[in-house]
Amino acid sequence: MAVPMKNGGMKKGKVIYYVILSGITTGVGAFFGAIIGSISTQIISICLSFAAGAMLYIVSRRTHPRSQHTIPWKNDSPSATY
Repeated sequence: MAVPMKNGGMKKGKVIYYVILSGITTGVGAFFGAIIGSISTQIISICLSFAAGAMLYIVSRRTHPRSQHTIPWKNDSPSATY
């Protein structure tokens, strides 16, 4: 995570700050995920299906330019071709 930021010209202190900030939020998310996941297996399946759906949405919007037509009012991709 730090290498692209450093290669992009970001200062070393800022890179370290963002990496630490990302690590803290990852730890907090894992903690709450463990608590929520221990409720039941149905909650785990709902959370995993939501995550899978979000990833499919992101990947399909970025890898297939024609998928931009699915939501015509939200065209945030700079690589959209029509």
